[in-house]
Amino acid sequence: MKILLVEDDKRLSGFVSRVLSEEGFAVDTCFSGAQAARQAIAVAYDVIVLDWMLPDLDGLSVCRELRQKGCDVPVLMLTARGEVQEKVLGLEAGADDYLVKPFDVDEFVARINALLRRASGHAKLRCGPLEIDRVARQVRCEGAVIELTAREYSLLLHLVYHQGKVVTRSELLARVWESHFDPSSNFVEVHVSRLRDKLGPAAERLETVRGMGYRLRAGEPE
Repeated sequence: MKILLVEDDKRLSGFVSRVLSEEGFAVDTCFSGAQAARQAIAVAYDVIVLDWMLPDLDGLSVCRELRQKGCDVPVLMLTARGEVQEKVLGLEAGADDYLVKPFDVDEFVARINALLRRASGHAKLRCGPLEIDRVARQVRCEGAVIELTAREYSLLLHLVYHQGKVVTRSELLARVWESHFDPSSNFVEVHVSRLRDKLGPAAERLETVRGMGYRLRAGEPE
């Protein structure tokens, strides 16, 4: 799932981006309303997290513009304004939900997942015998629950989102860990190996593509 985060407070933007990445989302960030209006039309997103107060075009104007252009991506409006009338304005502008800052992280993630359920009708991902329930944060293989650490869960989510495609080590570091380690280290290899050990019958689907990265096969293993 791909999320557009529009927040001009770079410290808050960085924090929210990390939270979403740890939940397994791919996150693009914008710091201005004008940029967000262009980006939301140019790229297919699953949810837009939109701050009300922006330095140029405010969140209400961005939301109205997107709806006028036919963009029906769910919008979660973030704002320090908590009055009922202002919530009404946000919803009337086309927002699907409204969250007042400061907010609880668990509630924020729950609202994102609720928007995804309403938009897609489900919150489960599948890859062969693997089934991931993003709301329950639970992974099953052939019906049996697989216990994963938070990082292993994020790693698997990223691979499932890109199943059938090669994902490079640098991409995993940037998206799952948001870090840049010594390229000569075996940091990623160690975590992939631990994940593979836990996948049981699905382990053979997680392939190492020599010199490139990793691929989670979508079809039957050869």
